[in-house]
Amino acid sequence: MSKTLKAVVLSVSMAIVLFTIAGGLRVRAESDDGAYRQLSVYSEVLSRIRSEYVEEPNILAVTDGALHGLLESLDANSSYLTPDEYKKYKAHKNDGKGDIGATISKRFGYAAVVSVIPGGPADKAGLDSGDIIEAIEGRTTREMSLAEILTYTSGEPGSNLNIAVVRPRKAEPQKITVTRNTVSIPAVSDKTLEDGVGYIKVDAFTQGKSQEIANKVKAMQTHGIKKLILDVRDCSAGDAKEGIATANLFLNHGMITYLQGQRYPKETFNADMNKAITGLPLVVLVNHGTAGAAEIVASAVLENARGDVLGDKTFGMGSVQKIIDVPDGSALILSVAKYYSPNGKAIQDTAVTPNIVVADKSDDFILPDEDESAPQTDEKKPQRTLQNDDQLKRAIEVLKNRETKAGL
Repeated sequence: MSKTLKAVVLSVSMAIVLFTIAGGLRVRAESDDGAYRQLSVYSEVLSRIRSEYVEEPNILAVTDGALHGLLESLDANSSYLTPDEYKKYKAHKNDGKGDIGATISKRFGYAAVVSVIPGGPADKAGLDSGDIIEAIEGRTTREMSLAEILTYTSGEPGSNLNIAVVRPRKAEPQKITVTRNTVSIPAVSDKTLEDGVGYIKVDAFTQGKSQEIANKVKAMQTHGIKKLILDVRDCSAGDAKEGIATANLFLNHGMITYLQGQRYPKETFNADMNKAITGLPLVVLVNHGTAGAAEIVASAVLENARGDVLGDKTFGMGSVQKIIDVPDGSALILSVAKYYSPNGKAIQDTAVTPNIVVADKSDDFILPDEDESAPQTDEKKPQRTLQNDDQLKRAIEVLKNRETKAGL
């Protein structure tokens, strides 16, 4: 069969399928949201591409591109995987336990670093919150779904990942090599600051972190702290359940969050008074790298008027995905539910805006001009200290004006 004849057969077959579907759905389309009427538009566009594009197009590639765009137009976490991509995705589940130690999402069409785990491979390579990953292994991330991007981040310990990073006021993407490795989540840290203020830092809400936090709070109360700062800046990894459990440590009543989707029954998480452990005045520190479970904690504290949330607007991440197999071997990764704040705001859509906004000056840190032939992995944002941390200093000032409450 000639190439021309194949094209005609394919075009006619596709037209028949589309006509049949459109005809069967015509009545429904009249009372629906108009989505089905777009089938005729799609058919027209496809026909024009085939007949008038500068050269004979790869229709399979065109269709795959359309499906990728369709899913990604919903949200950053929804993806379409071709049969080949889905095979790699499933194989990725059985890969080694190496990882780069960073939470990745998509922003502005490209992969974006939400936050990195202190001491992890990404941190050692110089990646930081807010970095835009323009390319992975020479491929632009603009043409990759989030699911495909994430298949690159893990692999055998010791294996390398080559990326190109775009940073503010840098003319060219910076080439960085990250060596995958096993990632250890730092333990919850604590210290006592001035005026009896206790400080707790959480880097990720992985399993068991809520109990770690509870143990730290109890111990600090035994030693006489009167007020508390919970620092969840650059904390984006972890499980929503740990965030809910952590919020409950500070709340003896009220709603913490709820989960709901179009076909996902509403699931509400309320505070259990028996799990609350402290009524001390509280400030939660957040920034652009705060996401997921940490946002659940911050929104619950803020909207239940349990304490102050101080810092920058958070990232906005909080949904549940479902994998749907398609008969041709491809798959959809579809967001089916979102976490909401007590006041009914979708965390993924609106993020959390602090009631006390204090900019993080470290976000304005600019890397010096490097020699492109020299390694570019040692320059990092300055480490926070009490002397240069304006957000922490402001949190201490806020707590000085808060009265210590007895009990819960």
